[in-house]
Amino acid sequence: MRQVRLEHLNTKSFGEGGFTTAIVPIGACESHGDHMPFGTDALTAHALAICTAEKLSSTVVLPPLNFGMSDHYRHKPICISLSNDTQIRVLKDILESLHRWGIHRVLILNGHDGNIPCAEIAARDLKVAHPEMSLAVFDWWVVVPHMLPKEMFEVWNGWGHAGEVETSIGLSLFPELMDMSGARGMVPKVDPLVKEIWLFDELTRHGATGAPKKGTKEKGDKIAEAVVRYLVDYMTRFEAQGLRHDPEEA
Repeated sequence: MRQVRLEHLNTKSFGEGGFTTAIVPIGACESHGDHMPFGTDALTAHALAICTAEKLSSTVVLPPLNFGMSDHYRHKPICISLSNDTQIRVLKDILESLHRWGIHRVLILNGHDGNIPCAEIAARDLKVAHPEMSLAVFDWWVVVPHMLPKEMFEVWNGWGHAGEVETSIGLSLFPELMDMSGARGMVPKVDPLVKEIWLFDELTRHGATGAPKKGTKEKGDKIAEAVVRYLVDYMTRFEAQGLRHDPEEA
């Protein structure tokens, strides 16, 4: 299998790899209940990135960023959080480094909700600074309702922090770190159309929302396969041409 993990390459193998494109996996360190590891978000993003890059021709995967903006999850041990400003700066520095070495096509593969605004701000700032760069941000879970049947999930359409979807993908990607004997969550009443700003202890007594007990490896295998299939299709085009929108007169 072609080596795609940057931390496993050296100067010679990187130079011979013909890499034009990079995936930057980002996550967090925070409670995911008593059944999932603190590093769930980065573990998931990194594993999906590697599975994707191995099916491509010129994409390298950076080591995962294991810390994110997680202050809203601080009611359970052990949350190690960056501020929004720090997270934005870290991501901008990573993107600037990639640009310096001629990697101008970059996908940030995000595994954590608190990183969403930070990743977008960092990518937009770099795009303005370096218009020749093709930059994209992808939150892996967004494809789930588009590529898998709704009836596959039993509670709250599978959603939640360490809920049915996330628990399932953990059972698929890093089963040795899962302990389903501790799986428990709660389903909060939130408006689906309004961006409500909450602290996690307002949503649940646990480190999880949703129904983690409904998670299974079989569901996780299907979720991971769907995400990777979508990403490979997207990244094949991204490798070849970057972002080309080809607008037409309307």
